[in-house]
Amino acid sequence: MTQELFYTVFHTNAGWVGLLGSTTGLLRATLPQSSEQEACRLLGNSLNRAAISPRRFEDVIRRFMAYFSGHSVDFTDRLDLSGATPFQRRVWQAARLIPYGETRSYSWVAGQIGKPKAARAVGQALGMNPLPVIIPCHRVLASDGGLGGFSGGIATKRFLLSLEGASVTE
Repeated sequence: MTQELFYTVFHTNAGWVGLLGSTTGLLRATLPQSSEQEACRLLGNSLNRAAISPRRFEDVIRRFMAYFSGHSVDFTDRLDLSGATPFQRRVWQAARLIPYGETRSYSWVAGQIGKPKAARAVGQALGMNPLPVIIPCHRVLASDGGLGGFSGGIATKRFLLSLEGASVTE
């Protein structure tokens, strides 16, 4: 049975953001992009099977707008992580525990999931995060306080942390 998919693309103060969801929850979000077309492209091939449905995402759109206007926002939405490995799900759930405006280390996340020596694997799982901002992987830093990596680029990670008022050593 094929799952019903829905999407929307909208403009924020930071750029165009796309959301893809199923009846189970959110599947994918894009970081802000310079064009609506680029946000759609980043949602992936599933968009071909998805119906445009901005009304389905009204609440999360409102929160993204507030977030990119510099307001503290909680993204407690249901997520559809059915395409993830159990390890990725645990890492992403731990990252969701990091409060707005705060940071934690890759080692902290590894400890949260009971794998204290898996900081590198945590970084790889965070790099596969399909829901940036909602799963706030940008709040995870290297143990020395440096930015570490980020799939959206270090400048975007720095921007998101600055937007939240988080202090960074780099």
